[in-house]
Amino acid sequence: MTSGSAVLDHVRDRVDRALQAFLSQQHDVLLAAGQDLLPGAESISGLLAGGKRLRPAFCYWGWRGAGGPDCAEIISAAAALELLHAGALVHDDLMDASDTRRGQPSLHRQFEARHARSHWHGSPAAFGMGAAILLGDLLLCWTDEMFHASGLPGEALRRGRPVLDRMRTEVFAGQYLDLLGQVTGDATLESALRVVEFKTTKYTIERPLHLGAALAGPSALAGECAGRTPDRGTAGQDDSAGAGHAPGLAAAYTAYGLPLGLAFQLRDDVLGVFGDPAQTGKPAGDDVREGKRTVLLAIARKQATRGQAEIIDRYLGDPMLDEAGTAEFRAAITATGALAECERMIDGHVSEAIAALAGAPITGEARDALAELAVAATARSG
Repeated sequence: MTSGSAVLDHVRDRVDRALQAFLSQQHDVLLAAGQDLLPGAESISGLLAGGKRLRPAFCYWGWRGAGGPDCAEIISAAAALELLHAGALVHDDLMDASDTRRGQPSLHRQFEARHARSHWHGSPAAFGMGAAILLGDLLLCWTDEMFHASGLPGEALRRGRPVLDRMRTEVFAGQYLDLLGQVTGDATLESALRVVEFKTTKYTIERPLHLGAALAGPSALAGECAGRTPDRGTAGQDDSAGAGHAPGLAAAYTAYGLPLGLAFQLRDDVLGVFGDPAQTGKPAGDDVREGKRTVLLAIARKQATRGQAEIIDRYLGDPMLDEAGTAEFRAAITATGALAECERMIDGHVSEAIAALAGAPITGEARDALAELAVAATARSG
């Protein structure tokens, strides 16, 4: 998967190396309990081999924008967010009964198949479910471990911890709202936007930016990170993202992060219905099979004719949806004007996010990087 963004590629390569080093250590810890743990370790490594690394990238540039220096420690701390994300994906796939993730079988399907091949006792599905819950929980635990072992000073980690805690609580809340919406059939735009705010917008962009700023802290750690001297151009008064920053830094990150997060989710909504499986790593129409109550769907239902609504209702949540049904569903969504409306919304929200950077009290390099990330995060490919 390519991003088309030099600033994202630069951070991603370093995050990949940090994750590989951490997983190598954890591999040894797991195998000390026996070779039976090897499939779990390999499944986690396979899952973490993919991904754009957006959350670590926003955390890193949130740090740099707050005057923090470029160093290995912030890369390690930011990389911990990828473990959090992987754990959330494992649980999300289990709840949605998804068969694939990033072009591979989802973890619960991997262990379900392992049980079936081995002719073990009991239910293959129950075994796959149990293994996925445990591995997802393990990834959530490793988030803390990698974050605290990053090498950043203890005071920096103490400043960052409340932001990380809030980020986790918010994404779990958003996940529950998403789950609730699927079973209640709530397809309103208001409901979809509330899910997006907590499951995606804050979790993907706003809180990682705030975490980076909180870790940078007063005078950007006064050069404590890897012995480097920080850029003091943004040191100033306290704000909610962390003490010692220029007035309005957290507000600027929010003004940038919230509209961009919505644009990011809207792009994901579109790809979930219209995306190329070779790009998204998931089968065509997978969001339709899972009955996802997205913003795209809410707009389509609001604008649909009776005939279009009947088509949408017929296929939404149908686990047996085939290629022909997917094509008919896509045509109905397009005919409502929802696809075009989502594209207009994406463009507008990206423009709003970039405009918010103009007067933000951040370094010029970080401002340029965040503008580039806004485009990369909402690209038309998966």
